[in-house]
Amino acid sequence: MKRGNGVATESTNTQGKSGSGRMVFFVLIGIAAVLFVLGLMDEYTQDGPNIHPMDQFIVSPLFGDGPVRWYTPTNVTLWMGLAIAAIAALMVMGTRGRAVIPSRSQSMAELAYGFVRKMVEDVAGKDALPFFPYIFTLFLFILFANFLGLIPMSFTTTSHIAVTAILAAGVFLTVTLVGFIKNGAGFLSLFWVSSAPLPLRPILAIIEVISYFVRPVSHSIRLAGNLMAGHAVLKVFAGFAGAMGLAGIAPILGVVAIYGLEVLVSAIQAYVFTILTCVYLKDALHPHH
Repeated sequence: MKRGNGVATESTNTQGKSGSGRMVFFVLIGIAAVLFVLGLMDEYTQDGPNIHPMDQFIVSPLFGDGPVRWYTPTNVTLWMGLAIAAIAALMVMGTRGRAVIPSRSQSMAELAYGFVRKMVEDVAGKDALPFFPYIFTLFLFILFANFLGLIPMSFTTTSHIAVTAILAAGVFLTVTLVGFIKNGAGFLSLFWVSSAPLPLRPILAIIEVISYFVRPVSHSIRLAGNLMAGHAVLKVFAGFAGAMGLAGIAPILGVVAIYGLEVLVSAIQAYVFTILTCVYLKDALHPHH
């Protein structure tokens, strides 16, 4: 009887996984169909389709058509607010019950919490755990902003260098201040490669200093560039599908494939930004290693 129950449980799990895979596939097909319709909305000229893949990144005011000033509510403001609201819904409302047998939302919140906490501890050490709330907030904001940007007609806030540069600058300043506060002048040993031959050490020190100050640039451009490129390609394929009409099956399949890749990239880029933050924090806490 036990053997039969085990086989039945395994079969049920297999069917559940298969059902989940089919659901994901149909969701991607549905989104591709929406993008296909959006592609039909592109303007046309006598020379062919007039596709503007970069128009989706234009910052525009929510009310009126006036100039965008520092206090003007824009589409960036809206979608950043929605990202924060989604995070609050998951982490506050979803875990409000604190049930012994967690709900789906509580399970997602606990998995995200444990995943990032383990990352911080494994990469930067237990000394970095006081910075876990900051790093966890970065991870959630980037992850939710990336995923919300995959909704048709939405705005991807993390595709703008102005947003990612602020996030990277915050990490850079935090890490630098922590390094000097914790280690004093000893933090400068991070730039001095003591294992290298003595004549090469000054040259390597200059290279290390330059690479250190380039960190926020690469940290921000990597995130914004990957998302901008992927969304631009999606728009181009959707535009071609609209231009080809019923013969646009190939571009539609391309949209499905690229969209699936963008889902993966959105999660990976949030992970990469977070783990690099942990690496930089490790250098600040332990510059001699």
